[in-house]
Amino acid sequence: MVSKQTVAVFGAYGHTGRFVVTELRDRGFVPLLLGRDAGQLQALAAAHPGLAYRVASVDDPASLDRALQGVAAVINCAGPFASTAAPVIEAALRAAVPYVDVAAEIEANVDTFTGFADRARAAGVPVVPAMAFFGGLGDLLVTAAMGDWTAADEAHIAYGLSSWHPTAGTRAAGTVSRERRDGRRVRYAGGRLEYYVAEGDLPILEWDFPAPLGTRTVLGEFTMADVVTVPSHLSIPEVRNYMTTDAAKELAAPDTPAPMVDEELGRSAQTFTVDVVVRSGDTQRRVVAGGQDIYAISAPLAVEAVHRILGGRTRTSAGGVASAGAIFDAPDFLRALSAHLSVEPRHESRAPQSA
Repeated sequence: MVSKQTVAVFGAYGHTGRFVVTELRDRGFVPLLLGRDAGQLQALAAAHPGLAYRVASVDDPASLDRALQGVAAVINCAGPFASTAAPVIEAALRAAVPYVDVAAEIEANVDTFTGFADRARAAGVPVVPAMAFFGGLGDLLVTAAMGDWTAADEAHIAYGLSSWHPTAGTRAAGTVSRERRDGRRVRYAGGRLEYYVAEGDLPILEWDFPAPLGTRTVLGEFTMADVVTVPSHLSIPEVRNYMTTDAAKELAAPDTPAPMVDEELGRSAQTFTVDVVVRSGDTQRRVVAGGQDIYAISAPLAVEAVHRILGGRTRTSAGGVASAGAIFDAPDFLRALSAHLSVEPRHESRAPQSA
């Protein structure tokens, strides 16, 4: 447990925000509920007796400054992050408090790294974007898989989801990203993030997940935020994502319902496997993680990040923008999530000729 430090949660009444509020309370923090909708804040506060709330909007910097008064850190759970990340980071810099978000949007994360690296470093404020299932977890797993390697030829991150019922926030973020890409696809290849035009659908491949999932069809070049977080600190010129086709179809279907709660903790029945393979020459290393509910797992990821930043358990005491694998000890961080996440020990083998 920790001392009763106050951590602001912007977008506290959203799907992921609610998980974060509960996780903060369970870890001994005092969540401060932030958002622009007073009614939803009041309702959430009523469900968590003793918690305070403050109305704040990204369109009103003064409201954000008032909202962050007296807090130890802020976690941004309000998407689309293309609209919310910069204003909340600006407020965190003014308040000199650490900032963490759960952004899965590639472009929003690029904006954070490129737009705030120097300013956050100069201010001595840690800024950790994508501290969530997409971006943060993949980065931690790739970093753990690398071990003592200082470079690798390729990193492959395959997502085996039993289903994908997207939240309203996921759909809104997807719309923003598609508008920014203007029909182009995105990938990390040749040591750089590139946008390109391609005809037809994404390639359909087979991926051999560990048991019990087994061999599944996946979409290749299903690019997620890992292509921002991983190359931000690891020398890997090719970073590739894959997604099980059934989950991708559910995400794309306009009539797929939002996640349905089936437990007292509020998690959905969705399960996931994240299979990470890094290759250097003819050797590959593999780390596999599994758990339940891609939205729920973002809460312990983000809260553990705040816990470590406030406790000084980071690789550097200086500020700046950093991904999870860069700022934290990845294997130790993953062990700390053992109540929420199973992680198999790193396995090394000879790489197949087709890798």
